[in-house]
Amino acid sequence: MNNDFHFETTDRDVSIWREPSLTEAKDIHVTFLDRQYIAANNHIEFYDLKADTAYDILLNDQNYSFHTLPAKRLIDVTKEPYNAEPGCLCTEALQHACDDCDETSTVYIPQGVFLTGALNMHSHSSMYLEKGAVLQGSEEPSDYEPRILSRFEGTERMCYRSLLNLGHLDHTAGPNCTDVLIYGRGEIRGGGFPLAQKCAAVEKENLKSYMQDHPEEVAACENENTISYRCRGRLINLSNCKNIRITGLTLGYGPSWNIHMIYSENIITDHCRILSEGVWNGDGWDPDSSENCLLYACIFHTEDDSVAIKSGKNPEGNLIGRPTKHIRIFDCISQYGHGICIGSEMSGGVEDVQIADCSLEHTMCGIEIKATKKRGGYVRQIAAARCTVGHVQIHDVAYNDDGIADSSVPQLKDFSFHDLRLTGRYYGADHHWYDCSSILIHGFDAQHPIQDILFEHSEILQHNDLPIEDIKYCINYHKQ
Repeated sequence: MNNDFHFETTDRDVSIWREPSLTEAKDIHVTFLDRQYIAANNHIEFYDLKADTAYDILLNDQNYSFHTLPAKRLIDVTKEPYNAEPGCLCTEALQHACDDCDETSTVYIPQGVFLTGALNMHSHSSMYLEKGAVLQGSEEPSDYEPRILSRFEGTERMCYRSLLNLGHLDHTAGPNCTDVLIYGRGEIRGGGFPLAQKCAAVEKENLKSYMQDHPEEVAACENENTISYRCRGRLINLSNCKNIRITGLTLGYGPSWNIHMIYSENIITDHCRILSEGVWNGDGWDPDSSENCLLYACIFHTEDDSVAIKSGKNPEGNLIGRPTKHIRIFDCISQYGHGICIGSEMSGGVEDVQIADCSLEHTMCGIEIKATKKRGGYVRQIAAARCTVGHVQIHDVAYNDDGIADSSVPQLKDFSFHDLRLTGRYYGADHHWYDCSSILIHGFDAQHPIQDILFEHSEILQHNDLPIEDIKYCINYHKQ
């Protein structure tokens, strides 16, 4: 990624973005179709364009051009031979349409609520959801069978299929699903917590003897439900994928995480609204051992992390050794949830993450980097600029700590924060405000400190008698 402008087109719109500067905010001055615009952030979009058409545009006094995608043949799922009916379970019809889609066509979901189980998409295909269209996941676990190999909370395991499934998991290989577009103005909604509970009930019965024989492992988990809930699918599962764009949609209420990319690259999510309040572990956007992933212009209202950056857990994650790197997040808003988090599953390494121009004030955790002492791996080269956030936390945690320990302690180093507004308050799960230290940095112990942290030109607020900073086991910490 570089500082040039990038053009993400469909057959009817364009989103233009550039990588944000970490040192200064810069407006975008635009002349397009004989009109002038100023974008006070890092992107601008135009809608209702003509398909298969070249356009010229002036951006900050430089000439660029882009070309919208050709109009595609619409595979209307309500027409012959598919005959999907709103309000009815129509998995077979929708899968038939997905199977028939090629690079010259798109699966078209018109207005209405279409109930479905798990669907598979393949390379060089697309799906468009019209305004008023809802792809609604069922609440029955049997609609997401057979299970597939996936990764959840850092460990590869058999899980129920997700609502949309792209690619198949293979940590030894590269992409096996490429060039997919999921877009429109409609909604994709999962079966939510009712589906999660039913999946977990089946799994709990399956694992009854195992959990009785391993009480120490159960006790090390977050709670007594952790192990049985790890079988859940996601809303959209991207395994070994490349060049995937998800844009313009309202997404949410998967039985666990919503957009989960594993061993993938070049994944773009923009102009989406992601919702999951009421779903335990309802993360919004989770790059997991993936690289060159881009998130911008999205709004989150999530029960758990709005963004959770991961790379595996303990020895398995370290052995697979596929880091998450080159992640860019900008122009996003979190209205509820935990905020932007790295870890706690980070054993394969996380590096080069940039966060800019995000509103994270209404979150519980703000910007958080977290690991347990057992993880191994590293987190480094993390930078954030021009965000409003309750607090920044870089620390050890005790939860999700089951499993075998790695032979090394995680290395956490090289973090820079520029022009932040730290409010010293977080927004709790109960929708109430609580005071907190604006900066919390806790290394693992004196032999394993957190290293090289810079806060520059930031506004740091204090409330009541709480200290602004809560720091221990840290070296090379600077404020300027």
